Amino acid sequence: MRAVLLGPPGAGKGTQAARLAEQWGIPAISTGDIFRANIKGQTELGRKAQEFTHAGTLVPDEITNAMVRDRLAQDDVVNGFLLDGYPRNPDQAVELDSMLVELDVALDVAIEITADSELVIERLLKRAEIEGRADDTEPVIRKRLEVYATSTAPLTAFYAGRGLLVQVDGIGQVAEVTDRIVAAVESR
Repeated sequence: MRAVLLGPPGAGKGTQAARLAEQWGIPAISTGDIFRANIKGQTELGRKAQEFTHAGTLVPDEITNAMVRDRLAQDDVVNGFLLDGYPRNPDQAVELDSMLVELDVALDVAIEITADSELVIERLLKRAEIEGRADDTEPVIRKRLEVYATSTAPLTAFYAGRGLLVQVDGIGQVAEVTDRIVAAVESR
């Protein structure tokens, strides 16, 4: 299984990525994890990424793409992977296609976890309270959802146009959502 996981902040992508990776016996690959590993390892890409993260700006596609390319070249992805947080825009999706051609594999599915914005805001505010995330205020969360809608949501059309998109409601019990995703992927 080679899949990408899409959805707005707070839709449960990280939770579902871990569950699906375990179910399918493939690694869940989070761009956040890739960034942290490269920064901690002080790789050349990590040092470049750190300059942007310390400045509070997005890491440019060029650096992100290079990190993902390095990660997809590792042995544990031979039998598949689940990308969480990548691609974030259509340009990255095109770059991912190039990486997969080099590896002589193809993407099987793009899974979009959908969620009502107001429920997502409520979920993220509750998470911020529990985890002590002072920066997750309602205006910040609304801004993140706007950024998602303008930059990442066009991926839905990109993957739908290629017949790879599966959309699943992300609201409900964690296990129910996992079951919905598995059923939707298996039925396509």
